[in-house]
Amino acid sequence: MLTRKQHELLTFINNHISETGVSPSFDEMKDALDLRSKSGVHRLVTGLEERGFIRRLAHKARALEVTRLPEDAALSSSRAPRREPARRDKPLHAIAANENTGSVSLPLHGLIAAGTPIEALNDPNAFVDVPREMLGRGNHYALEVSGRSMIDDGIMDGDIVIIEEGAVADNGAIVVALVRQEEATLKHIDREPGRVILRAANPDFPPQEYAPDEVEVQGRLISLIRRYH
Repeated sequence: MLTRKQHELLTFINNHISETGVSPSFDEMKDALDLRSKSGVHRLVTGLEERGFIRRLAHKARALEVTRLPEDAALSSSRAPRREPARRDKPLHAIAANENTGSVSLPLHGLIAAGTPIEALNDPNAFVDVPREMLGRGNHYALEVSGRSMIDDGIMDGDIVIIEEGAVADNGAIVVALVRQEEATLKHIDREPGRVILRAANPDFPPQEYAPDEVEVQGRLISLIRRYH
């Protein structure tokens, strides 16, 4: 799932390459998305790259290649109809114990970026069963990981992470960080005087620095589930 701005940028890049044969410049992308600076473009491009929608061609100027399209929408329309998930008669924050299996049904809120922040999506109809012993005290929820910036900590694209709700975490902990009240990411957090640093576990992704009031901790990682297909 892409954010609206990521989808707009991917659409613009794809159309520009189709029409001109070359990828747009960062200035052209900034103007097309009506962004104030090129730093916002860099953030969006990095997010698209780490999620596998584009790739940069080495040793070439203006070298971006669209490698895949979103599965849920055509690039030609940023307002493509959204498929409705199957209904389940459970409230959003339900945590129901399964007496037969010793598992707990946690709300699966959607995708969390292990990379540049993306929208955290709440899906009131999605749940995942988790063994009781994987949970601590307090309230919990699950998120599906998208991206590869935490791979050195053994967190892979497609993994399900179990998050214990809370606004407090020690420096170095892996947390769900809400950035600027609109985007969420999975990162190590370090608080220093006058700044908050979100760090990846992959040397390909540089640390992200924010003002203290731009980052809100929404929980810390306590467990992980991996699906093998």
